[in-house]
Amino acid sequence: MRQAGPATTPTLYAEAPDGVLIGYRVHAVEPAGGGGVSDAVLPPVLLVHGFASDAAITWEGTGWVRALEDAGRTTITLDLRGHGTSDKPVDADSYAPELLGADLIAVLDSAGVDVADVVAYSMGNRVVSAFATSAPERVRRVVVGGAGPDELFATWAIDDARAVLLRDEAPRDPVIEQVLRPAIRAGADREALLAVIEGVSGAPLAIPGGIPVLFVAGENDPVPAGAQELAREWGADFVSVPGRDHVSTLTSRGFKSAALAFLAAS
Repeated sequence: MRQAGPATTPTLYAEAPDGVLIGYRVHAVEPAGGGGVSDAVLPPVLLVHGFASDAAITWEGTGWVRALEDAGRTTITLDLRGHGTSDKPVDADSYAPELLGADLIAVLDSAGVDVADVVAYSMGNRVVSAFATSAPERVRRVVVGGAGPDELFATWAIDDARAVLLRDEAPRDPVIEQVLRPAIRAGADREALLAVIEGVSGAPLAIPGGIPVLFVAGENDPVPAGAQELAREWGADFVSVPGRDHVSTLTSRGFKSAALAFLAAS
């Protein structure tokens, strides 16, 4: 583990099994009695962002870290490979779901955390799925936000994504434009994003049956289509956030409140 330059909450780096460095931050809350992270009654919460974003935008800027801290929960935020402060390979094989899942294990190992609660959003749920499938003993509870049974990239024509990312051309599918153009304007690594799309396309959503799951979906969000039915199949809880789309669901107080209550259960 190596530490980046000085910051209020420093960025640390975990090394994945294939050598990729994953940037993460521990937002620690001392439990009553002044013990360390491992002494808390409830485990830390691992927050896993979605495609073309990063931890600072998804979890810090939207108030999630603060809300969890106010609830007495230590959080661990990370930038998925290809995003933010993490390494950005440009080959699709580097974004196989099992490698992305192993990144989460590497972060928990680096942070000295054995078991975590998890909140994921959008594509991040595919990463958590791979993580929970390979290491179910390290996951206590999972909040699946903004995701359903259908993986978004599998519906895209890869040539359309290449047109936007590599040639600045308009795609035939306006959804691809809507997803990728803001990331390009924000300075995202175009080749890495293309590799992410190719590597994650078609990745399953499957959490082992012994892990309690809460699904949260915006009422006006098409991305998690079928989430309520999937929750019913799994015997999981489901919360619909009224009037919210894929972006605004993430910022809603209703999403935070539902997740906090679910993660507070023993």
